[in-house]
Amino acid sequence: MDEESSPFHEGEREVQRRMDTTRLADKISSVTFHGFISDRDREFIERMDMFFLATGDADGNLDCSYKGGDPGFVRVLDDTTLAFPIYDGNGMFMSAGNILEHNKVGMLFIDWENQWRMRLNGSATVNFDDPLMAEYPGAQFVVRVTAENVFPNCPRYIHKMQKVERSVFVPRAAKETPEPEWKDHFEDALSDSEKARRAAKRARKD
Repeated sequence: MDEESSPFHEGEREVQRRMDTTRLADKISSVTFHGFISDRDREFIERMDMFFLATGDADGNLDCSYKGGDPGFVRVLDDTTLAFPIYDGNGMFMSAGNILEHNKVGMLFIDWENQWRMRLNGSATVNFDDPLMAEYPGAQFVVRVTAENVFPNCPRYIHKMQKVERSVFVPRAAKETPEPEWKDHFEDALSDSEKARRAAKRARKD
């Protein structure tokens, strides 16, 4: 493979040379790497109910976050674009904040029951007025990702696990989302709108 067209940077090449895996890496990448979301990729992504999101800030500090929802919460919009909602969390917005400073992201989807996984690397945007907001109950905003490199990953070390139940905290249409107990300990630090919402909920129960 011509080094100018190689998907690997010099650090990766250095380790490949040491381990004598350059030929293998080139062969695998030529067969599996693609810069678009195929129909097979779409089917896999849209049946997943979780993924891991890797982001970094402008100084190179990294963060890895778990994102969960109901199957289909990550939507493939076309052959290079997907979107997912950001739900209520701890208010730190580390992933979204990193994207505003450095828009490169890595997404890792894992099917634990069938022991399969795929990666998608690309560029992300944070969209506070995204038209998809109306289709995501409870979303605070939406992240869109433009795919740059999509590929399956060797599944041999994935532990086979079975789902017991999905989180009751995932927002769903026409259903009140329960409050996490840990927020009771931080009531004084919550946003004014959240304080009002929680107070109204308590009043209804009384």
